[in-house]
Amino acid sequence: MTDQEIRTYAFLSIIISVMIWEFIAPKRPLIQSKIKRWLNNFALIAVDTVVVKLLLPTGALGIALWAEHKGYGLLNHIEASPIIATLLAVIILDMIIYWQHRLFHVVPILWRLHQVHHADRDIDVSTGLRFHPIEIFISMLIKFVAVIALGAPAAAVILFEVVLNGMAMFNHGNIRLPKALDRIIRPLFVTPDMHRVHHSILKHETNSNYGFNLSIWDKIFGSYHAQPDKGHDKMTIGLEQYQGNAPTASIVWMLKLPFTENGGIYSQPDIKRTEDTT
Repeated sequence: MTDQEIRTYAFLSIIISVMIWEFIAPKRPLIQSKIKRWLNNFALIAVDTVVVKLLLPTGALGIALWAEHKGYGLLNHIEASPIIATLLAVIILDMIIYWQHRLFHVVPILWRLHQVHHADRDIDVSTGLRFHPIEIFISMLIKFVAVIALGAPAAAVILFEVVLNGMAMFNHGNIRLPKALDRIIRPLFVTPDMHRVHHSILKHETNSNYGFNLSIWDKIFGSYHAQPDKGHDKMTIGLEQYQGNAPTASIVWMLKLPFTENGGIYSQPDIKRTEDTT
C-alpha cells in the first residue's frame, strides 16, 4: 500500500466515522443548514487540495525523503533507532503546529486568513478542514521547513499527517463524548469538548486551547482553558462580527474574507484561564 493510499483510507475512515457519530449523538443543535455548510466547506477543501497539488506537488513526504538523501536535519545526525526517531519527530512536529496555530492568532495578517476557520457559526467535522487556501499554502511551507530542520523520517511524516488530519476531524466533531471518557483522554489528547472552547465567540476563549492532537502543549505553555464560561450548550460559536446575517457558509465569502475590511478586525484580550476541577 502506498503512502497516498494509507492517507486516503485513513481520511475516509475517520471522516465517515465522525459523520455517523454526529448523526447518532450530536453535542449541539446546528443553527445553519447542514447541507449548505457542508457543500461550501467541502468545496473550499477541494480548492485547498488543488492549490496544494499545483503549487507544492512534492508534499511533506517528498521533502522528508529529499532531506534524508541530503543528510539534512537534526535526526539525521544523531544515533537513534527508527522507532525513537519517528516518535520524536511526531511529538516535535505536533509542538510546532501548536505554535504555528498561536502565530496565526497573534500576527494580524495571518489572522485575516485564519478567520475563515473561526467564522463558521457551527462546529462539526467539516470545520476541521475549513481553511483559506493561502493559509494552507503557508502552513505547508512551515511544515516543509520543520521537516527539513528536524530531519524527520518519511514514516514520521506519513504518521504525523494521518494523525493530524484525523485528530482535527475528531476534535472538531459535533459529537457527544461521555464525560468520564473525556476525563480519561484529555490529559494527553485534545477532545472535542476541549477544542470547542477555542471556537467560542468570547475572545479569551478563542485565544486558548490551540492544540490539535496532544493537549500537553496548552498546559505547558499556559493556554489551557478547561470549559467554556457559559457551558457547551449555551456558548456561541464563531466570531462576534460574523453573527446574524453574515453569509459565513458561502465559499465565495470565505475566499474573499481576508481581503475585506472586516477581515482585519482583531484584538488580543486579557487572557483568563481555567483548569480542570473534576
